[in-house]
Amino acid sequence: MTTRGVLYVHSAPRALCPHVEWAVGGVLGARVQLDWIRQPAAPGTWRAEFSWQGQAGTASKLASALRGWQMLRFEVTAEPCPTAEGERYSATPDLGIFHAVTGMHGDILVPEDRLRAALARAAQGETVLEAEIAKLLGKPWDDELEPFRYAGEGAPVRWLHQVV
Repeated sequence: MTTRGVLYVHSAPRALCPHVEWAVGGVLGARVQLDWIRQPAAPGTWRAEFSWQGQAGTASKLASALRGWQMLRFEVTAEPCPTAEGERYSATPDLGIFHAVTGMHGDILVPEDRLRAALARAAQGETVLEAEIAKLLGKPWDDELEPFRYAGEGAPVRWLHQVV
C-alpha cells in the first residue's frame, strides 16, 4: 500500500544539500533534485520542500537517512493509508528527533502507555504533567522549528489535500 507525504528541510548548510538529495534519492530509489532557497531564519543555510510517494514506512526511512547530520533541521510527514496511521518526524540539532503517529486529520495520537508513564512520573514528583504532555505532543520541537517554517517571500506554496 502506498502513501504520500512531504519532506521539509528547514535549514541545511550549502555543503550538505547534495548529501540530503542523495540520501532522499537512496530511500526513494530515484534521483532527487530539491529546489533549494535561502533560509532567512538562519543566514547561510538553505531550505527545501519535497512531496514524495512511497510504501507505508517511507517516512521513517527518510527520517533515519537524515538524522545523523547535526546541522540539519527537518520534518517528514506521511499521510495515513489503509494499512498504516500517518506519521510525523521532526529533527533539530539541539533536541534530536521526535516521532508521532498522526490520525486522519493530522492530530497526534499518543499511545496509552506513554500517557500512563507521564502520569506516573508526575505523580512521583519527577516532573510536571504539563511539561510531559508538551513533550509527548512535540511542543519543544515545534517551538524550535517555528521560525524556520516560514520561508519568506518567494517560497513555494504547498496546497493541502482536502479532507472530506
